[in-house]
Amino acid sequence: MIKPVRHVHFLGICGTAMGAVAAAMKEQGFTVTGSDEKVFPPMSDFLRECGIALKEGYCAANIPDDADLVVVGNAIGRGNAELEAVLDRRLAYQSLPETLRHYFLRGRRNLVVAGTHGKTTTAAMLTHILRSGGLNPAFMIGGIAEDLGKGASLHDSETVVIEGDEYDTAFFDKGPKFAHYLPSLAILNAVELDQMDIYENLAAVKKAFGLLMRVLPENGVLIFNADDPNSREVATASRTKIKFAAGLGADADEKSRATDLRHEPEASHFTLLGTRFSVPMVGEIYVRNAAMAILAAHHCGVPLDVIQSAVASFRGVLRRQVLRGERDGVRFIEDFGKHPTNIRETIKALRHRFPGARVWAAVDPRSNTMCRAAIQHDLTDALAHADGALIGPVDRPERFGPGQALDPAGVARDLITQGRRAFSESGPDAIVTRLREITKPGDVVALFSSGSFGGIYDKLLPRG
Repeated sequence: MIKPVRHVHFLGICGTAMGAVAAAMKEQGFTVTGSDEKVFPPMSDFLRECGIALKEGYCAANIPDDADLVVVGNAIGRGNAELEAVLDRRLAYQSLPETLRHYFLRGRRNLVVAGTHGKTTTAAMLTHILRSGGLNPAFMIGGIAEDLGKGASLHDSETVVIEGDEYDTAFFDKGPKFAHYLPSLAILNAVELDQMDIYENLAAVKKAFGLLMRVLPENGVLIFNADDPNSREVATASRTKIKFAAGLGADADEKSRATDLRHEPEASHFTLLGTRFSVPMVGEIYVRNAAMAILAAHHCGVPLDVIQSAVASFRGVLRRQVLRGERDGVRFIEDFGKHPTNIRETIKALRHRFPGARVWAAVDPRSNTMCRAAIQHDLTDALAHADGALIGPVDRPERFGPGQALDPAGVARDLITQGRRAFSESGPDAIVTRLREITKPGDVVALFSSGSFGGIYDKLLPRG
């Protein structure tokens, strides 16, 4: 006999997505508890304000005797004391994506935004447009959008916007998270080799995104990046009858193509669906993201004039081309920069945003992709778009075998042979010292890191 679920316990509850789902289940009347290795504000305060009891650290005694379901976070693996207790006691457990599907996504219009790049910005913009159109969608996004103020809100709504992460689901499910999300509309942006701790090669990445195509129903909608050959290939696996090939180039459908592009320092302008749009972000990558969000919102019934106003008022996502400050006439830009393509497109965008300025790129190799030798050539090509580059050390190089880690000194040497100034530095302090030597008023420095970059902004910028 299957017991009804009344008490849910979360392993890894302080993650952004886990915390949002835990709070939403509490709002639905479930008893919710949880534990995490690091319990600290703001998530810990938020969860406690919701009435959720938290335990710091993992031990078998943390699991309440009356727990009916345990939600296991993606970072929880075998050897975790609580997970071992769950398995020993034969308790019911699920991954977070399964929990989302069962309790929040069934029967709703789920708009799943996927792709190697642009997921967070596209999902945030789509949510902002739909809110402007009065649809009040629930959402779960892997970043903080200025217009939304938070990464998730799983309130009761017919429509849900969810960022479709290709990362694996749980210790027992190595398929991509988005395979669980019951899409009625899917956005597929660029498909490239990434998440290299999971995917061995591009073929494996394509196979993973193919799962999203296979769970998209025939009466669903697919919007895919026609400018990316891998996205076009993956899209052929979909059986849906309604497809929009979106983009800027000749492979895009005429009605789904953004045309008449014009970049200014504060905005990019383009025409789509017979309407002139201005997005207050610079660069082709953002125009492409906006085009897909516009097409999705229009298909959901939002009028073009409402979409036009919403796009113009979109304020972006934290850690994407954010001006952190200025010192001695040098401007410092923060960007997530987890992949060479992100870095290349951001540098190109900064040329439009700061015309005539010298653009320097400082890189903190930290993500599982950015630390690997396999991206050495692509990273060098991306950084060649800057006037000069500084590359810090690989994060935790002991993770890799001989020849498997990125060689920052090799990247610097290759850039120098191409006529660029380039430096392989020992860490953030050395990068700060070098930047003070080589920059001059009017320069722009883009700092790329998927982490905190060793607190570099406190060292670069004046306080107060």
